[in-house]
Amino acid sequence: MSKRLLLIEDELGLELTLTDRLTSEGYLVEIARDGDIGFKRASTENLDLIILDVMLPKKNGFDICRDLRQKGVTIPIIMLTARGQVIDKVLGLKLGADDYLTKPFEMMELLARVEALLRRAPSTETLSADIYQFGTIRVNFRSAEITKNNQVIELSAKEFKLLRHLIERRGNILSRDDLLDEVWGYNAMLSTRTVDVHVAWLRQKLEPNPKHPQYILTVHGLGYKFIG
Repeated sequence: MSKRLLLIEDELGLELTLTDRLTSEGYLVEIARDGDIGFKRASTENLDLIILDVMLPKKNGFDICRDLRQKGVTIPIIMLTARGQVIDKVLGLKLGADDYLTKPFEMMELLARVEALLRRAPSTETLSADIYQFGTIRVNFRSAEITKNNQVIELSAKEFKLLRHLIERRGNILSRDDLLDEVWGYNAMLSTRTVDVHVAWLRQKLEPNPKHPQYILTVHGLGYKFIG
């Protein structure tokens, strides 16, 4: 499975160059162009590595790195900066960055550092074959136990089966008819409204803000997509 990288960078030219090259190397590259959006995505999404610029609008890279580590996010971070002072490099590493590159840098060097960090880092996508984690939610498929902020969340059997299917097909748009077939069965005499109701229940139990979901997204006219 392709590794998923988040590039937090507001310089358009560099963003395009890095995205093109990383994509050509087989990585899935997500983009955030300011610090607030970058921090939100880095702290809630399943990522394998973060490439983080220091000078960003709204929230600088040092603050993002510090706040992610304080929140318990262990995703590897490579920091990028136009500054060359040793003190900035030391500060970034002390705040929890795993590596540091000063602009301008050679693309081959960045790729080598990305590969090295990914080799060392355990997968952030799953903790084991039976456990999946996104944000503060931990799903144990073997015991069917769900916790949020270490507190047990009670799901019905159908809610759990729906959540599992969404997780297994994460990133894909799933129509309501597909979800009915897969979760309730081909012979179920139910309407697609059943899916909407169960999605709403899952959001109430799992989303930080059910009115503005981060994980179970509605794709208007098509269905639902799980991002986590």
